[in-house]
Amino acid sequence: MKETTTTEKGVKFGSRLGFILAAAGSAVGLGNIWRFPYLAAKYGGGFFLLVYIILAVTFGFTLMLTEMAIGRRTGKGVLGAYREVNSKFAFLGWGAAIIPGLVLSYYCVIGGWVLKYTTMFFTGSGGAAAENVITEAGSETPFFLDYISHSASPTIFFVIYMLLNVVVILLGVQKGIEKISKVLMPALVLLILGISIYTTTLDGALDGVAYYLLPNFDDFTAEKLFKTIAAASSQLFYSMSISMGILVTYGSYMRKEDSLESSVRQIEIFDTGVVLLAGLIIVPSVFAFSGGDHGSLNAGPGLMFITLPKVFESMPAGNFIGAAFFVLVSLAALTSSISLMETVVFAIMDKFRLSRVKSCIIVVIITLALGMLSVLGYSDWSDVTLFGMQFLDFFDFITNSVMMPILALLTCILVGYVVKTKYVEEEVLHGEKKFSARGVYRIMIRFVCPVFMVIILLTPFFTDI
Repeated sequence: MKETTTTEKGVKFGSRLGFILAAAGSAVGLGNIWRFPYLAAKYGGGFFLLVYIILAVTFGFTLMLTEMAIGRRTGKGVLGAYREVNSKFAFLGWGAAIIPGLVLSYYCVIGGWVLKYTTMFFTGSGGAAAENVITEAGSETPFFLDYISHSASPTIFFVIYMLLNVVVILLGVQKGIEKISKVLMPALVLLILGISIYTTTLDGALDGVAYYLLPNFDDFTAEKLFKTIAAASSQLFYSMSISMGILVTYGSYMRKEDSLESSVRQIEIFDTGVVLLAGLIIVPSVFAFSGGDHGSLNAGPGLMFITLPKVFESMPAGNFIGAAFFVLVSLAALTSSISLMETVVFAIMDKFRLSRVKSCIIVVIITLALGMLSVLGYSDWSDVTLFGMQFLDFFDFITNSVMMPILALLTCILVGYVVKTKYVEEEVLHGEKKFSARGVYRIMIRFVCPVFMVIILLTPFFTDI
C-alpha cells in the first residue's frame, strides 16, 4: 500500500501482528521499566501489583478499547476523530494532540539521558555513573545530578534521541513504525527475560522477589488502599498509553477485519508481562545490593539513574548487565516516543492537509523549544520554576495528573452518556459475532471509570502521592 497521499488516508498496518506490536510498543516505555517498579516498591510490592492487575483488566481495558474504537471507526487523527464522534466534544481532540506534544518534549530529554548512560556502559565507563562527583563548590553529588546540571551534553543527547524518532516517523506507518516495532519489541522481550532471570539468581534477590510478588496485608488500611488505587490508576496512563491520543491514532491505522477486543487483550497481556519482568529486574537487584533495605527502593526517579548504576557496579559482570539494561530501556523508550510523535504528526497532517515531512518539521520545532525548557530547567535556568516545579516536573504533573484524567473523564461522558456505548459496541462487533465483555464495559465506562478519574484528579490535593 502506498503512503504518498497528503494526509495518508487509508493507510493501515500491514498485519494484525504489526498493529499489536506497535500498540504494545507505545505502551511499553519508561513508565513500565522505570516508574512502575519504584511505585510498586513504595506501595507494598505485591499489594500494589495485585491492585494494578485488577485495574488493568477492567479500567485499563475499557479506556484502551474506547480510544481504539474511536480511531478505527473514524479513521482520523485525534483532531478530526473527536469532532466526528460529536462536534460539541471536538475540543477533546485538541487535548489529545497537546498532551502527547507536551509529553514528547520531556520524554525525549529523558530518552537522551538513557542514551548517555547506554553509551557510558557500552564504552566500559559505566562505573563512573555510580560514583559521586566533586562539584565546583567542593561538595560531592551523584554523577547524574551533576550531569543534568550542565546543559551541553544533555542537549546533544536530547537532539540525537529526537532525531532517531524523526527517522522512523518519516518512513511512515508500515515501513517505519510497523517494521521497527517488529524488530524492537522481540529484542526488548529477549533482553528483559534474560536480565530478569540473571538478577533473580543474585544472593539475597529472592527476598526481593517475594516482596515484589506476594501481597502483604499485615498493615492493610483504608488509607493505604486509597493511595495504592490512586497510584496504580495514575500508572495505567503511562503503562497503557491512555489519554495520549496514541490509541486513537493507532486505532485509525487498524484494519477492519482484525478483532478489537482480542487485540486489546493481547496488548494488555504483553504490556503487563513487561511490567512484571521489569520489576523482577529492579526490585530483586536493589534488594540484593542494599541487603534487603526497603528504603533504597523508594529513590523515586533517581532509582534508574543513581541507584541502579551502583547496583550494577556491585554485580559480577555488572558493566555488561548495565549495558544490556540501558539498551533495554532505550528500546522501550523509543517505541513509546515514536508513538507520541506519530500522534502529533498525524493530527497535523489530517487537520491541515500537510505532508508528513512538513508536519514532522513542525513537531520537531515544537519539541526542540519545549524540550530545551526541560534541559535548561535543571541547569542554566534551575532557579526558574512553575508553581515550585522545574519545567520537566511541571510538564509531567500537568499532563499525567491533570490533563490525562480530565480527557479520560470527558471521553467516558461522551461515550457513556452522549453517543452512548453503542458507538463503541458497533465498532467492536464489526466482523465479530459477539462482544464478550459488553456488560462489564457498559458498567465501567459509565460508572466506574469516571469515579477513578475523579480520584486521580483529587489525590494530589489530599495525599503525598
